[in-house]
Amino acid sequence: MKMQLAQTVGQNTFTAYGDGYVSVNAVRHTSNLVVLPDRLIPDWTKADFDTLGIADFELLASLDTEIVLLGTGMMIRFPRPELLRPLMAARKGLEVMDIQAACRTYNVLVGEGRKVAAGLIFF
Repeated sequence: MKMQLAQTVGQNTFTAYGDGYVSVNAVRHTSNLVVLPDRLIPDWTKADFDTLGIADFELLASLDTEIVLLGTGMMIRFPRPELLRPLMAARKGLEVMDIQAACRTYNVLVGEGRKVAAGLIFF
């Protein structure tokens, strides 16, 4: 197995997480957001998990990514199937996990140079 150092300098990475927050590049966030290697979309949605709508997933589908990680709070919750249509139409992968797993997975994928976004729902 060939090992390489992660190349994340100048990119957004998760530097901490805990109950009700994540830190991106040492800046704390406590509300729904999307994290991409080159930008943040704060307050991505005002919805909580139960009120997510198709427009929330259309925004995720419009991003220049290969895969979207959906962090659904402290436990894994799967969105309604009809909400996934924009991602399927855009041929984007989706992985659903809790926020902490989404942070860890995002950092690994960014380190590999992958086009990834993490959409985090805190409520």
